[in-house]
Amino acid sequence: ALPIGISFYTFQLISYVIDVYRADVEPQRDYAAFAAYISMFPQLIAGPIVRYSDVAAEIKQRTVTTEDIAAGLKRFCFGMGKKVLIANTLAYTADKVFALDSAAINAPIAWLGAVCYLMQIYFDFSGYSDMAIGLGRILGFRFSENFNYPYVSTSITEFWRRWHISLGSWFRDYLYIPLGGSRRGRARQLLNIFIVWLATGLWHGAAWTFVLWGLWFAILLLLEKLVLLPILEKHRIFGHVYTLFFVTLGFVLFAASTAAQAFSRIGAMLGAGDLPLVSAQAVYYLKSYAPLLVLGMLCATPLPKKAVALLREKKGVALALDVLEPLCVLLPLLIGTAFLVDGSFNPFLYFRF
Repeated sequence: ALPIGISFYTFQLISYVIDVYRADVEPQRDYAAFAAYISMFPQLIAGPIVRYSDVAAEIKQRTVTTEDIAAGLKRFCFGMGKKVLIANTLAYTADKVFALDSAAINAPIAWLGAVCYLMQIYFDFSGYSDMAIGLGRILGFRFSENFNYPYVSTSITEFWRRWHISLGSWFRDYLYIPLGGSRRGRARQLLNIFIVWLATGLWHGAAWTFVLWGLWFAILLLLEKLVLLPILEKHRIFGHVYTLFFVTLGFVLFAASTAAQAFSRIGAMLGAGDLPLVSAQAVYYLKSYAPLLVLGMLCATPLPKKAVALLREKKGVALALDVLEPLCVLLPLLIGTAFLVDGSFNPFLYFRF
């Protein structure tokens, strides 16, 4: 047993020590202020990883305005809706599918479980990040964004620039660049990428599934660096399909308890077992969760945000949106609270790390 969130605040402490060593920040002499940085509750247990340099000035002096509080509450409510209403609900299906005996999992049901988990982990983690950023804003802190619609990516390289941004930038600045980055030739650059992704896998947990998950993405990133990126940039539709396919398989590996379990599930998805065109079980789950899956897929793209921005350009509609906005903010909070009070199923995936 380890303290919840140890991976996150360990990285924050490491970044502080290195930044002080490099003279990028002044050492904090006030123990209470330093403790406030390390124990900052909004993002303490599941990120985003906040560097001392990002909040040093705000710890010392900050101004909280009504606009900050309103923006923070709005962000928190939307994050709670993503987490409780979408992620938790899709988790039911993902958990039921993953709990089936391997002999009972055919290709359609395996893909349904994998897609539900793909949506679950995004809305779980991005929802928590939204809540953390919102709470920080209420208290006068401006935390960096941690997600930028990763599922619209056209390559694995782009995906990891959009997913868990604070972790990716941490490994870039404190491991990849100190190892030499891309400055020491192509062979050394490829080795550095491999090392970074092995470390990324181990950061998530000391288990073979996480090591294999890190190596999985290391291999894909190396292939893109060597061969695939020009092709993916030229054929963007193919790039989208390719990225979602390999990211989905990667997260199946991430979700598994053992390597054997992961390979069994991936094998079922690729038709190693039964390969019916229609699965009664998959149809049942689709009927139950299709609206939520469609909502999740839409909300995982910038389309809703762009649609609202376009509507705001029309005068009458903009006024109606201003009137309706408080209701749209409160609904996720009220319904999410009702869900939390009514049930006990509330897994936070990133509590494990």
